[in-house]
Amino acid sequence: MANHPLLLMLPLVTSFLVVVNGFLAVAALEEGLSTTTRDTVMGQRHRGGRELDECQLSRLNSLEPTNRIQCEAGTIESWDPNEDEFRCAGVAVVRHIIEPNGLLLPSYTNAPQLIYIVEGKGIQGLVLPGCPETFQSSQQQSQYGGSRERGSAGKREEEFGERGTAGQRGGQLQDQHQKIRHFRQGDILAIPMGAAQWVYNDGDRPIVAIVLLDTTNNHNQLDVNPRRFYLAGNPEQEHPSQGERRRHGQQPFSRRGGQGGGEGTGCRNIFCGIDAEFIAEAFRVDMDLATKLQNENDNRNNIVKVEGRLQVLRPPRREQEMERGSRRETEWETESERHSRRGGRHGGRGYTEEADSSEGDQEENGVEETLCTMRLRENIADPRRADVYTQNVGRINTVNSHNLPILFWLQLSAEHGVLQRNAMMVPHWNMNAHSVIYVIRGQAKVQVVDNNGQAVFDEDLQEGRILVVPQSFAVVKRAQSEEFEWVSFKTSDNAMINAAAGRNSYIRALPDEVVANAYQISREEARRLKYNRKGTTVFRPEGQGRSRRAEA
Repeated sequence: MANHPLLLMLPLVTSFLVVVNGFLAVAALEEGLSTTTRDTVMGQRHRGGRELDECQLSRLNSLEPTNRIQCEAGTIESWDPNEDEFRCAGVAVVRHIIEPNGLLLPSYTNAPQLIYIVEGKGIQGLVLPGCPETFQSSQQQSQYGGSRERGSAGKREEEFGERGTAGQRGGQLQDQHQKIRHFRQGDILAIPMGAAQWVYNDGDRPIVAIVLLDTTNNHNQLDVNPRRFYLAGNPEQEHPSQGERRRHGQQPFSRRGGQGGGEGTGCRNIFCGIDAEFIAEAFRVDMDLATKLQNENDNRNNIVKVEGRLQVLRPPRREQEMERGSRRETEWETESERHSRRGGRHGGRGYTEEADSSEGDQEENGVEETLCTMRLRENIADPRRADVYTQNVGRINTVNSHNLPILFWLQLSAEHGVLQRNAMMVPHWNMNAHSVIYVIRGQAKVQVVDNNGQAVFDEDLQEGRILVVPQSFAVVKRAQSEEFEWVSFKTSDNAMINAAAGRNSYIRALPDEVVANAYQISREEARRLKYNRKGTTVFRPEGQGRSRRAEA
């Protein structure tokens, strides 16, 4: 029995299993390390591989636009990406102002974009490669040729409809295209790198949009210079190089474009550098139509005025819903469902047209949500969705990869805040991201402190200006107008802050004795430091503290 063959083989089998398991574990570890290393290297290729002294900032400045392009139906203003603050954060910023009935021509960029809609409403088309054309006209509309969507192009569609294409029904050419999305004031729009997009103002007031380009994102394999590639028209570059400025005789904050802005500069969309014969072959059209894609005599610039109204296939806008936010949510979502959809430190999921159009009430699990159906919009200005709120003081809304999953791939997030007069946001620092603050309205006293304890910014921050707060620099804000409103773009998909005061602060988490010895104060004074401020993030100064500030 002791010499049974199975018993004799047992140690050998055990050793073999141990070796195999060890080999698999090492292989998995090596693969994990390889993936981690590869991701780390890719992540550091730009953001970590810049000059070591780019964030050695002894002084920060609030920045204004330095370049302006006047277009037929709007204005484009850009900040100089070579400013030390932008070089440190690795971003570039543009402001688009699109007049009613204005169309921002199709384009794409070499870096992911995060767009905040300061004012207005409109529609956006985002072209994602490989995604289906899910918007199409009905067969009846195509048959009778009287659909409103075809508009002034209906006759041309009838002429080309006889040729027979993939979009043809009953001898007539159907209009079909990828999804069109509505947006409104307070929305954050996420745009992947290289994805072509266009924007149209179908409202009655201008659209004002702040666009952040993360030029040091690891998906940008070019240099850190922001580049926008236009697919139509004869546009100006939003961020002209010094050579282009000299070539155009441009001075700082010049006003170019308009009716004569393109004189003598030739064509500047991507088809201009391609031979017209190649274009004709690629699109299977005649040479006359191919040359029209190059728009050599188009002087309208980047934002053009649409003749009549832009007639495209899209679901009707629910005006009442757009104005009142997401009132429907309370009708079809229970409180527990809303809670289960929140994630991160400041969760909260906003109403989107994508959610409205989905069937059923199943929440996305990250596997079923593909790029083609992924939500790209979140409203962060709705006070009813505030993540931090103190009555008559202020509120803060955030969006990150937990409530807008595409931000995980873009590695960006955003914060929207409002402070009433004299209200403050506690001193804090961004743990894992740079913060690019744009003032929407009002003004505030802002102080920023570096690692040497020096105030690198101690000024009023006013409407329309940008302040870049580098990672780990301490910052505090106090509203000086009736209402101070801002949006902050952050260079992490799940940006976190650490407060210096308040209920959730670092000092509240320290033992009394540590506070007393660190600051050379009594134990009683240490307890007052820890517990006197009951609020969390936003508060209004009271008593003697407020009186001293008022006298100052």
